[in-house]
Amino acid sequence: MVRIRLARGGAKKKPYYRVVVADQRCKRDGRYLERIGFYNPMVKDNRVEIDQERLKHWISVGAQPSDRVSKLIKLANITV
Repeated sequence: MVRIRLARGGAKKKPYYRVVVADQRCKRDGRYLERIGFYNPMVKDNRVEIDQERLKHWISVGAQPSDRVSKLIKLANITV
């Protein structure tokens, strides 16, 4: 199954996350199909950016967002 989830990057205690489309069996920071956005919890403004067109495409072909990505989609005011 294909999932839309977060992949961690950054240094110790300074994380940032990429919103990626990946196979469910791959590792968290491993191989992914496409990067569609980012989430940076360390800044005040512009924390979340997700490509709406690619998000809608992947959901239409059956990809399931993780719980955290679902919350980020609502935070970014994206209608799916």
